[in-house]
Amino acid sequence: MANPDRLTEILEAIEQSLDEPECDGDALAARLFLSRFHFSRIASAVLGEAPGTFRRRILLERAAHQLVATSDSVIEVGLDAGYASPDAFARAFHRAHGISPSGYRRSAPPRHDLPCASAIHFHPPGGLRLPGPERSTGMHIVIRMLDHHLTVLADIVERLGHVDSDLADRPIELSVEGIDANPTLRRLTDRMVGQLEMWTAAVQGSEQIPRDPDATPQGLDRRLRTAGPRFRELAVGALEDGRADETFIDATCNPPQTFTYGGMVAHVLTFSAVRRTMAIGALETAGIDDLGAGDPMYFVGGTGDDAATISRRYAPTETA
Repeated sequence: MANPDRLTEILEAIEQSLDEPECDGDALAARLFLSRFHFSRIASAVLGEAPGTFRRRILLERAAHQLVATSDSVIEVGLDAGYASPDAFARAFHRAHGISPSGYRRSAPPRHDLPCASAIHFHPPGGLRLPGPERSTGMHIVIRMLDHHLTVLADIVERLGHVDSDLADRPIELSVEGIDANPTLRRLTDRMVGQLEMWTAAVQGSEQIPRDPDATPQGLDRRLRTAGPRFRELAVGALEDGRADETFIDATCNPPQTFTYGGMVAHVLTFSAVRRTMAIGALETAGIDDLGAGDPMYFVGGTGDDAATISRRYAPTETA
């Protein structure tokens, strides 16, 4: 699609107009400070269909959802979709979905998408669902999670340089038994960097783990700049080549053990998530809170606040 910023502006304007039956192309163009001609031309280019056609399709997809998910009458649903008479709504709905509104409600299909070029559809309760910029796979998501870990770990190392030594070495009282004994901010960061060094050595066939005791912020930064790219190259190369199940011998273990590349990446991401969370919490205790919760949600894809900080609406529960 052309110009993501322009697409976002157009979609936001259309999305905000869904509950305004009187809103037409002139009103939408005015909201975007465009003439009706330029609005129609630009919107058609980025949406793959005329803006009026796009908006009617989204409203008919929303109407289909409302018929299945709510008890609103067919007349009410039609009015919400911008149709002044039940007959006009029934005709438009039948042309789009191939069935009457009442028949659609009885059949209750799980999805309500109508064919379109843009792959942009209504998403309940009142938004839009957009396709990704490219086709992704599970491995792409794993690789993005790995990149998120390396990025946040670099941020933790950098922030560690702004923490006094007594705070960096203060015991973290909330720890996870069996993962790290007597954790401190410095030890957690050292373990995460050392984990990358250890697995890089194992994949490369080393018989011993390189031991670099420098756990100063400067030393950790130097070690991470070496270990991070090497580990990523080895891990991502195996995943992208479809070798996640390929095994290798880890001679640094006593006795040597056999692991898969996929298992290694899963191990690193899982245990690093625990350590990252504790390290970020320790940084916040030390007054450095700009890393949020370290959530990978928006690193992998999306926009908005840290998902861990969002307040959500919950349906009321009955009390005894």
